[in-house]
Amino acid sequence: MNCRIALPLAALLLISSGALAADPIEDKAKLCAACHGEQGIPQLKTTPVIWGQNAGYLFLQLRDFQSGARKNDLMSPVAATLAREDLLPLATYFSKLKWPNLQQPPAPQDVAAKALNANTSVGCTGCHLDHFQGDGSTARLAGQQHDYLLKTMTDFRARTRGNNPGMSDLMNATSPDAIAALADYLAGLQIDQYLNQSQ
Repeated sequence: MNCRIALPLAALLLISSGALAADPIEDKAKLCAACHGEQGIPQLKTTPVIWGQNAGYLFLQLRDFQSGARKNDLMSPVAATLAREDLLPLATYFSKLKWPNLQQPPAPQDVAAKALNANTSVGCTGCHLDHFQGDGSTARLAGQQHDYLLKTMTDFRARTRGNNPGMSDLMNATSPDAIAALADYLAGLQIDQYLNQSQ
């Protein structure tokens, strides 16, 4: 079933049955699989990977969807059904799952060079760290869905995503060509072997 239909339907069923308030976090997390995938691979290319994402970042996004600071036709109504005390446990639950390999190819050398040039200009690694793995409340970008990365950076640039004005300022200092190169480069990064060795 398409996640545009499945997710709101599942949310309504949970609300009407009262199950959302009574089930443990693992059961509440099952609702997320309608769009984010049962094995952590989202059904739509513009839906982000949340398996293995940093817990603090996931918590802040759930909080912002709930408050309306970040808006999305699918996520906003789902976040509205969650109890405030469930946000951090849900974020922690997903952060402990293994980041999936989306089999996205590495960026060609010239594209990677353009992306790294953009990184030098706007300082992406200042927050997202040297391997774009993020930390705490900062998102992991390495290996994220290409189309999601491109859309998110473009939305920040257009200020249609409003829950991080600093990112909008940075993306406004970045050309559309550089944003496209960053999306290609970041999507193709496979860093899990490095991360496992460094832990």
